Amino acid sequence: MADMRKTGTIRLLLLALAAAGLWIAFTQQPQPPVELTVEKISDDLHVLVGGGGNVAVYSTPEGVLLVDDKFDQHVPQILAKVKTVTDQPVRYVLNTHQHGDHTGGNARLMAQNAEIIAHRNARANMAQGSMPGVPRIAFSEETSVFLGNKEVRARYFGRGHTNGDALIFFPQHRVLHTGDMFVSGTPFIDYSAGGSGIEWTNTLKAAMKLDFDTVIPGHGSIMKRADLEKWVSTFETVRSRLGDLRRQGKSKEEVAQLLKIDDLGWQPSRFWNERSVPGLYDELGR
Repeated sequence: MADMRKTGTIRLLLLALAAAGLWIAFTQQPQPPVELTVEKISDDLHVLVGGGGNVAVYSTPEGVLLVDDKFDQHVPQILAKVKTVTDQPVRYVLNTHQHGDHTGGNARLMAQNAEIIAHRNARANMAQGSMPGVPRIAFSEETSVFLGNKEVRARYFGRGHTNGDALIFFPQHRVLHTGDMFVSGTPFIDYSAGGSGIEWTNTLKAAMKLDFDTVIPGHGSIMKRADLEKWVSTFETVRSRLGDLRRQGKSKEEVAQLLKIDDLGWQPSRFWNERSVPGLYDELGR
């Protein structure tokens, strides 16, 4: 009986996590060590790749600003990698959204006097899910951090991956960090966190009015503006194909099996087939 109660409790916990949009937070359980690599954009702007969402490291004479902070277990390695490019402490972290592979280090960095900033919807999602490291500072449309005569801007352009995705712009370097609004490969539309597969591409098109050449995706290697433009076009093609199948009377299950994406460079995944496709199917019918 105790085992049955335990199994039921675990099942309910998993459902609660999914409903709160914290699908990735569960992977914060102990994992095999992952060596982070440092990719250089300029002398003062680097990217930490591996083990979670891409972390931008912006060095200034008055401290370091990070964009995202992976999982909790990565914080010691993140700080060690920061030390290889500057001796300044981490002063600010800008979260691109609430998922645990981008915010898992918040609590530990807050304990070391770093200030965390996120869009107010991302903060609300974290608070609702009782996630650690809920930011003390939130913004609605736009905010800037000025540190060591350098500026970083966080902008909210609308819904997409979630309802609280911030895109981070480094104007002095013409670099845009997109978080999971742009990834290498197939996206995840987190409808449980207010995401939208219909609004997503318009959100990115609005962001592309910014003056940037280089793109740091949420996952994957550093890319260029043209890569983002192509990915937006791919997204629109996939959405159109799904809409065509829906109009033909295909069910959600049939669409998940019939929707062709591999010819466009995307690959099926559990979160694409089981959550993104059914959610987009419903959204297109509203």
